[in-house]
Amino acid sequence: MAGCRWCAASGARASALAEPARIALYYAPETEDPLWALGSAWLGRDAETGAALPQPANISAQTTDPRRYGFHATLRAPMALRHGLDAFLADAAALAASLAPFPLPDLAVTRLGDYLALCLATPSPEMAALERACVIGLDRHRVPEDAATQAKRAQGRPPHQLENLARWGYPMVLEDFLFHMTLSNALPNNPLAPLAEAHFGTSLRAPRVVKSLAIFVEPEPGAPFRLTRRFGLGCAAPAHPASGV
Repeated sequence: MAGCRWCAASGARASALAEPARIALYYAPETEDPLWALGSAWLGRDAETGAALPQPANISAQTTDPRRYGFHATLRAPMALRHGLDAFLADAAALAASLAPFPLPDLAVTRLGDYLALCLATPSPEMAALERACVIGLDRHRVPEDAATQAKRAQGRPPHQLENLARWGYPMVLEDFLFHMTLSNALPNNPLAPLAEAHFGTSLRAPRVVKSLAIFVEPEPGAPFRLTRRFGLGCAAPAHPASGV
């Protein structure tokens, strides 16, 4: 794609990223999209710069879990790398280059059980196809989780999700994929929906295009995830690092 802003070689900065504890492939709004700033402010942390941000009202204790992962929707769940970071980044770049940008439907504040999330207001076959490509196309890089972690993920899952867990390392993939950008911890009778509606406002209905795949890394076990790379969809060359990293 001519003029793609992710396609320039990144020189020394591109190789500066250390081998992470885990890596994930996410959808994250472009940083110039107001949704990125609003989502980061809601969670109290910008996953690209690492900066702490003031949150609306007093929701810090209610957003600790999604804050660590950053504002995103999961396409390939966090995993330890079997073949190392450089091999993963090369395959992720090639995958992104093989795909085309597409419009994202409107978003809606949604209760998912006790969680609050932004979900698609209408189905997106393109997003489902993108998730499928990320899960299947990058699975060779996944180190299976230990038995205790797998057993915890398996609790209460129906048989087809147990099959997903055994085959792909995560239960909610492929036919069970649900695009969601988590906004809260699990909260009984989650009370945050009105506040989220007011906070995100018309940004949920603004036209936007999915242009890139976002690479998030967990530098050390338990550390906050950081947005470190974007690979442009349809771009023929590797991306530069995210700014501030």
